[in-house]
Amino acid sequence: MTETLHPLRIAAAPISWGVCEVPGWGHVLDPATVLAAMAGLGVTATEFGPPDYLPGDPHALRGVLAAHGMTPVGGFLALPLHRDTGAALATARATAARFAAAGAEVLVLAAATGESGYDARTPLDGHQWRTLIDTAETIAGIAADHGLRTTVHPHVGTHIETAAEVARFLADTDLDLCLDTGHLSIGGTDPVELGRRHPGRVGHVHLKDVRADLADRVRAGELDYSAAVRAGLYVPLGDGDLDIAALIHAVHGAGYRGWYVIEQDTMLAPDATAAVPTDNAGRSLRHLAEIGSDLAASRI
Repeated sequence: MTETLHPLRIAAAPISWGVCEVPGWGHVLDPATVLAAMAGLGVTATEFGPPDYLPGDPHALRGVLAAHGMTPVGGFLALPLHRDTGAALATARATAARFAAAGAEVLVLAAATGESGYDARTPLDGHQWRTLIDTAETIAGIAADHGLRTTVHPHVGTHIETAAEVARFLADTDLDLCLDTGHLSIGGTDPVELGRRHPGRVGHVHLKDVRADLADRVRAGELDYSAAVRAGLYVPLGDGDLDIAALIHAVHGAGYRGWYVIEQDTMLAPDATAAVPTDNAGRSLRHLAEIGSDLAASRI
């Protein structure tokens, strides 16, 4: 669609169909099923999903995506940036080279704890925080050498999660953020206010809508993140407690023209099919279409 008719660049991500890097997360649908579901909804761009979910060879990866009419956006890379920097940088170099060769645009970097899953973490001391920042900046340089933009993803269960950590990150580095509406909200940051106050730091957008009651329990430590996801933490865009329209109007009005990725963490039961997550993604797409029409009508 043209900018006049629909100004939003919309993509999807395999996590909306339950595909996650966390061991034991849930049933993992095969790539052909997930990509076909995306294509059936009219989506023409996607993030890669976890390492090893799609082919590692860039030529093969491009072929798999092209077979479903998909172009690559980029992907998520969670690394312990505060320790073992040599290993983190080696992984980042290999990942950036593969992403670039596959035609991607964005490297979405998260400050992993080094532990499995996202349900627990240990606070960092000052030296570890400085190492995290320095490593993230070095990785951004590596990615730039490959023609990729790096955005750092505040994420539940990582070392950039809480409102204080997001504010500290913004103060300590010029790197862009991946504005993930769900993870920011759970961590205590208002994503709409963040988009309004720091529009120049928004490098990528992940769109989630959340149930505030469950998000509050995760933030308070009453409920593990994984349990909250199983309980229905994420709902189709427009069905939850976040003002997705206000967020998009804020960042688009400030000049953001990057991707809006429907990226709603989902867990699937062992016998689940793609039907429910596909229906949920379709409902989210319809909500985004309404927002896009409003933007076009207002000529923002």
